Amino acid sequence: MKKLVLAALCAASLQSATGAIAETYPSRPIIMIAPLGVGGSTDVVARIVAQGMSQVLGQNIAVENVTGAGGTIGEARVAHATPDGYTIGIGQWGTNVANGAIYPLTYDLMKDFEPVGLVATQPFLIVARRSMPANNLKELIEWLHANKGKANEGNSGVGSPSHVAGLLFQKTIGANFTMVPYRGAGESMQAVVSEQIDVLLNVPGISMGQIKAGTMKAYAVTAPTRATIAPDIPTTDEAGLPGFYFSFWHALWVPKGTPKDIIATLNDALVKALADPATKKRLLDTGQEIFPPEQLTPEALRKYQQAEIDKWWPIIKAANIKAE
Repeated sequence: MKKLVLAALCAASLQSATGAIAETYPSRPIIMIAPLGVGGSTDVVARIVAQGMSQVLGQNIAVENVTGAGGTIGEARVAHATPDGYTIGIGQWGTNVANGAIYPLTYDLMKDFEPVGLVATQPFLIVARRSMPANNLKELIEWLHANKGKANEGNSGVGSPSHVAGLLFQKTIGANFTMVPYRGAGESMQAVVSEQIDVLLNVPGISMGQIKAGTMKAYAVTAPTRATIAPDIPTTDEAGLPGFYFSFWHALWVPKGTPKDIIATLNDALVKALADPATKKRLLDTGQEIFPPEQLTPEALRKYQQAEIDKWWPIIKAANIKAE
């Protein structure tokens, strides 16, 4: 009888211990590495998503901006972190696609990260300093042609979406002018506001406040449909530059070797956060378009990222974009 009781107690203790182990993640705060500067699109999306996921997980997710070298320093921090689920990274088209064709990386974009899930995608606005004499996109293009030797264009760093999109913009309109890199979208926007640069391709969520305040001019959205957040700004098709589209996306990753159950927990938290009306509204208000549910799995992100690499690396290399 005593043996039976002892066996039952041991079994109960083992079950309790096993259950406790399974429920330990997350048992402390999580760090989300944002590889670009404060105030930029990636930083804004990171803070919205981190707050939404924190509410699901019951643990705080703190966003840490680790900037430099087009986002490669922050991405390296994620790649080389302990794969225990307590360091996750938010990246985007520039940091997790373009950089592989531009920088000599200390990590492999596809092999050294485990995908968690896609978050959202967004187009750019073509904007300029408020004293720009052009009143529409056609006039802006004419001005850029007339001022090839003097005009300049800002971007969020070498290889960033705004850099590549800016080069494509120059190629499309047939005019070359100086590219000026900054440490993030926030800094490049301030350079337009302070009239240090003439032109910029920046996301609606970062630009709209300044546009409404009259501190910069907006000419077009780089998508086939108008942005919900900027319904009065014409598309490039409407403004006279048909077919010039460029949008970029954000997603979450963890270091290679992170246990699958932890990835599943993080993915579940991400999906629930994106479905939450408050979180969803905040993202939509910044010009984001949330991916449909079937594209929010880790497997979907892996396929999407590989397809983007296959599409864009040849274009970037042909343009001879190099790290500076």
